[in-house]
Amino acid sequence: MNSKVISTKELAKADPVFGQLSFDDHEQIVFCNDKDTGLKAIIGIHNTVLGPALGGTRMWNYANEWEALNDVLRLSRGMTFKSAITGLNLGGGKAVIIGDAKTQKTPELMRKFGEFVHSLSGKYITAEDVGMTTEDMDTVREVTPYVTGISESKGGAGNPSPITAYGVFMGMKAAAKYKFGSDVLEDKSVFVQGIGNVGEALVEHLVNEGAKVTITDISQERMENVKSKYGVTIYTGNDFYSEPMDIYAPCALGATINDDTINKIKAKVIAGAANNQLAEDRHGVMLQEKGIVYAPDFLINAGGIINVYAELENYGKQEIIRRTENIYNTTLEILERAATNGVTTNVAAVNIAKERIAKRKSEDSK
Repeated sequence: MNSKVISTKELAKADPVFGQLSFDDHEQIVFCNDKDTGLKAIIGIHNTVLGPALGGTRMWNYANEWEALNDVLRLSRGMTFKSAITGLNLGGGKAVIIGDAKTQKTPELMRKFGEFVHSLSGKYITAEDVGMTTEDMDTVREVTPYVTGISESKGGAGNPSPITAYGVFMGMKAAAKYKFGSDVLEDKSVFVQGIGNVGEALVEHLVNEGAKVTITDISQERMENVKSKYGVTIYTGNDFYSEPMDIYAPCALGATINDDTINKIKAKVIAGAANNQLAEDRHGVMLQEKGIVYAPDFLINAGGIINVYAELENYGKQEIIRRTENIYNTTLEILERAATNGVTTNVAAVNIAKERIAKRKSEDSK
């Protein structure tokens, strides 16, 4: 009898949901399809021990459904840790809609997506993410109350991007304090990769502090616009990662710290808004070995969820700012704990989040 060894990659394809490392004991995966509107979406609910799973909806033109599934699994898992480490009574969830947000998104599609969200009876609460706007969330709100990030005119907290950027800025300053001995970013060279709503708001904070900012983005028009507003430098080289810099701020899509880039990176600090910046956990170890301080993404980009959580808890802007500024203290705590325990900063942050979840689970079982 001949036996064939199946590679891990092929095994995952044979078991496409449970076989993925990113599955990580998700509670529920919902596949949403509607022929009339063209909706193809996946909702990932990772953990609801601390509360309902809250996380944004991303619309992206994925290469295939496998890529979309992996993205929603990784993102929803990250939301669990983000809420837990920030002290919010929320679980982790996320949704992805497969398609081009510029050409395929319609009000009818968004309402149909809202109906699928509503069918979960509040176990998942959505919000905006890449490819989405506050106005899209207003449309979803027409068919379900389980949505946050709606317009301030409709009683919501509005666009979370500025608050997300402020939290990243506070986390970056904490990481700089840890690495350089001062959190003053004046004259520090900061490379911002991705200047969407969050990236641009981060650029504004950095420029106001006197940092030397270089930007890169897939949109030349957007780069020119940001350059004209803030006087920053547009990167024109061929190998962004190899450039000498003090701080690298990934603010586009995730997994930019990977096998191809990690040996090139010369930054002393990595602190950005993108989710899932480490392609794999082992890349956190590699950063540590290189002496690069990594501010865990799900911690420092938590300003957005703090902002939308305000709609559920009815607290105002002052409390939103206070909680977001506390990201500075939590980041320092994580960096110091990682050093003390001899683990990566990502592992230290995940462990704190898991401890809070385990504690609540134990309390609920009594």
